[in-house]
Amino acid sequence: MFKKMSIFILLICTIVTFTACGSKKTETTTVKTQNKVKVVVSFNAMREIATAIGKNKVDIVTMIPNGTEPHDFEPKAKDLESLSTAKIFVYNGFGMESWVDKVLKSVDNKNLITVEASKGSTPIENTDSAEKEEHGQYDPHVWISLKGAENQAKNVRDALIKTDSSNKAYYEKNYNDFALKLDTLYNEYNKKFKTVSNKNFVTGHAAFAYLCRDFGLKQNSVESVFAEGEPSAKKLKELTDYCKKNKIKTIFVEDMVSTKVSDALAKEVGAKVEKIHTIESKEDNKDYLTCMKENLDMIYNSLK
Repeated sequence: MFKKMSIFILLICTIVTFTACGSKKTETTTVKTQNKVKVVVSFNAMREIATAIGKNKVDIVTMIPNGTEPHDFEPKAKDLESLSTAKIFVYNGFGMESWVDKVLKSVDNKNLITVEASKGSTPIENTDSAEKEEHGQYDPHVWISLKGAENQAKNVRDALIKTDSSNKAYYEKNYNDFALKLDTLYNEYNKKFKTVSNKNFVTGHAAFAYLCRDFGLKQNSVESVFAEGEPSAKKLKELTDYCKKNKIKTIFVEDMVSTKVSDALAKEVGAKVEKIHTIESKEDNKDYLTCMKENLDMIYNSLK
């Protein structure tokens, strides 16, 4: 009887110990999360930049799920809920998130710091009148530019310092490290692109204008800036002639965009199809710098 009672007491003590440990672990995790700055971002590229600056001092929520085309996104009630408890909201701007003004008016969070990441960048105007009327006058793809990303990172850094001034040195160091990597990558490829005479490349949709401005390149594309609609027969004929004239060897296609027309174009002109990153959605778990290094390398190799 005594032996049975001893086993029972030991069992109870063990359960209590494990329960206490579990509770302590949960409490510790909660405290750690509470100590972080809650940042809501619109889509993956903004997450990449916010992560580079905030690192383990931020808790980031991405509104637009991976695999969803940001141009077509419409916020839901749960998105408003995440903004109501956030310290910072980072969005790209330049018409990328057409819903921002309406959403911010609906959010009950007077202390929310909003960051239009593209503020301070020189915009590139849309040339398509229909797109300009529907989406606004600017091409929004600023982040697909090392110079543009550096400016966006600076805006995120300033917001984090404003919200969490006790960690100012931490955010400044992260920004300086990130900016140095961006500048190093820019300098490397600026030298490389100056060695090629052909500056023309073709993409699935016109997302690379800011990258082209960085390096004096020229893009032509199957679809427009906002990846809408297939090209007309006339546009396809012009693209075919353009590819042949400029000896295009690669047709670049992006994640979440149909490759049907790009595949047909590549077959017609004897080019290969290669995937390029827009960083709008997380791809193969690669960070911003990895994606941009791969982009620049692929474009450079296609021009050699």
